[in-house]
Order: sequence, then structure tokens, then C-alpha cells
Amino acid sequence: MITFRAASPADPDARELIVEYFAERAAGFPGEYRPTLPGPDAFRAPDGVLLLAEHAERGLIGCGAIRRIADGPHGVRFEVKHVYTRPTARGLGAGRLLVEELESRARAWGARELVLDTHHTLEAAAALYARAGFGPIDAYNDNPNADRWYGKTLD
Repeated sequence: MITFRAASPADPDARELIVEYFAERAAGFPGEYRPTLPGPDAFRAPDGVLLLAEHAERGLIGCGAIRRIADGPHGVRFEVKHVYTRPTARGLGAGRLLVEELESRARAWGARELVLDTHHTLEAAAALYARAGFGPIDAYNDNPNADRWYGKTLD
């Protein structure tokens, strides 16, 4: 069983996962990877949340976040950030459940659209987002680590 708990990026468990995520990204990134650690107030309800995923037997297995950004063409817009599952937990469906939970929380806060940026080297992530209903969109930011942008309109 996988459960979720909200945490501040300053929480030691959250920080550990985010640092792991950035290290894994840097190891597979072509060129210079420039991560920015989120501040302790980066994801505060009702404008965002950072969730930690915990497995009943395996413990802490992943994280993901949403944050409200400037409204888009469909209205209230939230951005998906830092979706990560530990390699030992991949294949459990945690990524899918995490994205679903983030979407549910965004909807509860009035989101009409979810967006995210990623890099073409993250093929598994792109497949996860496609299965969750995200499609390609024009760039909505200037993230130097991204070369693909995805969006999903919420009903």
C-alpha cells in the first residue's frame, strides 16, 4: 500500500528525496544540469503541496509537488514539479498514483490546467505523463533544463 503525506521541502525526508532526484537527473543529463532546490515555503496549500510517497513495507519511495503559477488559457494553472520514485520502487505504480494525487489536490484548489516541463532524456517520465493524459504544449517557462513541455486541461 502506498500513502502520501504533505511535507515542507525543508523536511529531512523531503530534502533527501529531492537531492536524490537532482543527483539522478544530473548523472543522465547531457551538458550542464542546473537544479534549484525549492525553499521551505515553495509548496504551501492552497497554492501548492509537496507530497512524499511511502510504501507500507519499503518506507519512503518518492515525491512530487504542484504549485500554482500564472493563470493560463484555461484559467487557474498548476505546475507539476519534482516527480521522483526511487529506483528500488519503480514498477510499483507509485509514479502514477503520485501524479493522480497531485492532480486531485490541484482540482480541489480550482485548477483548470496542469503543466510541466521535462527533458527528452526522461523517456519513462514522458510515458507516465502521456498515460496520465498530458500532451505537448508550447513552452510556458525558460527552464534551462527542459526541452519539452506538457499540459493537461482539467474538466
